[in-house]
Amino acid sequence: MKVYQNLSVSDWHDLLKRPAKDVGDIEEKVLPILQAVKTGGDAALKRYTAMFDGVEIDRLAVTMKEINAASYLVEESLKKAIAKAKANIEKFHAAQREPVKTMETMPGIRCWRRSIAIEKVGLYVPGGTAPLFSTVLMLAVPAMVAGCAEVIICTPPQNDGSVHPAILYTADLCGVSKIYKVGGAQAIAAMAYGTETIPKVHKLYGPGNAFVAVAKQLVNREGVAIDLFAGPSEVLVIADESADALAVATDLLAQAEHGADSHCLLVTTSETLLGKVQEAVLTLVAKSPRRSILELSITNFSLILIKDLGEAMKFSDDYAPEHLIICTANAGMLAGQVKNAGSVFVGHLTPVSLGDYASGTNHTLPTNGTAIAFSGVSLDSFIKKVTFQEADLHGLSTIGPVVQVLAEAEGLQAHADAVSVRLNKT
Repeated sequence: MKVYQNLSVSDWHDLLKRPAKDVGDIEEKVLPILQAVKTGGDAALKRYTAMFDGVEIDRLAVTMKEINAASYLVEESLKKAIAKAKANIEKFHAAQREPVKTMETMPGIRCWRRSIAIEKVGLYVPGGTAPLFSTVLMLAVPAMVAGCAEVIICTPPQNDGSVHPAILYTADLCGVSKIYKVGGAQAIAAMAYGTETIPKVHKLYGPGNAFVAVAKQLVNREGVAIDLFAGPSEVLVIADESADALAVATDLLAQAEHGADSHCLLVTTSETLLGKVQEAVLTLVAKSPRRSILELSITNFSLILIKDLGEAMKFSDDYAPEHLIICTANAGMLAGQVKNAGSVFVGHLTPVSLGDYASGTNHTLPTNGTAIAFSGVSLDSFIKKVTFQEADLHGLSTIGPVVQVLAEAEGLQAHADAVSVRLNKT
């Protein structure tokens, strides 16, 4: 952990940087994988699964028998928790539907916009160090609310060649039955290009390690749509003397346990709180079951003592965090001032964990400062918004001469003629 005090605004520059990561070497490794899957299909997927996951897979597709069996392997308490989380996520995303609004921009000219679901979507669900069934909820629920016709999931197999039952149970609960036992960059390639077993999709979603992130970026260059450019997890906590040090420490560690490259910052006006948080972090790490990861990730912690909450908000907006937690006495007021953040957690009783799992908001969020211009996954991520317009005779007669003048001024005569031929027939 690094502690900073008495900083001026000019000193912020280095603190706003994320830990540097050269993806050049990763690209060199991922490109051959993409090409191999593009040309080799299922055979390449099985080869890479054996190579990277240490699992020999005969059948890539999860069977309905496996999906049905998963229900008996998931504890009832977990089933109930998943169901409640799904209900909240569904409720929040369903509220994002926009009705068609038709307006007359001038007499005889009607314009409207309609939301149309993306037809085929591919969801990547990481396995890795933890089965992220919560990612199934965050991606499958809005896909279903949007009305996507085909939803598929790719997820790495476990050591025995199966998919974790919680992932299968959650997918089935969300209405997704096309699930494939493949992970890593090869899974991204499979969904981007299609194989004998795995269908090609129109847009890719989901978090993953650096290889998955780079694979998504590379297929995006070829025209395959993706949700967002995801990087390591990050959180910024703004706290004053009213904050609880233990709670703040757990907030920082909750993001840090995602991986050794997580980036976590505390910005506080209280020197006393800063010291207590530092102590609490070390105590909690020492007894954590994910200690090996946390001992690496806390080297990226920055604990910053700042002059006042006004400066704290300015620092946060410059950093544009994936997760912003406001643990202050006037958290509601400060939340209204936020300009740049992926998702904001307001007050002492609102840890990021709520949004990660069950409050209803989506946990797939912009990282690496991209929250300055990009949003997290929402219902809008699964739809296209198509505009329509219709003119009647009165409308064409009124707007036509305007269009002719504009088109001729740009030297685009055919544009003007497209109006003239219609007006001349009336």
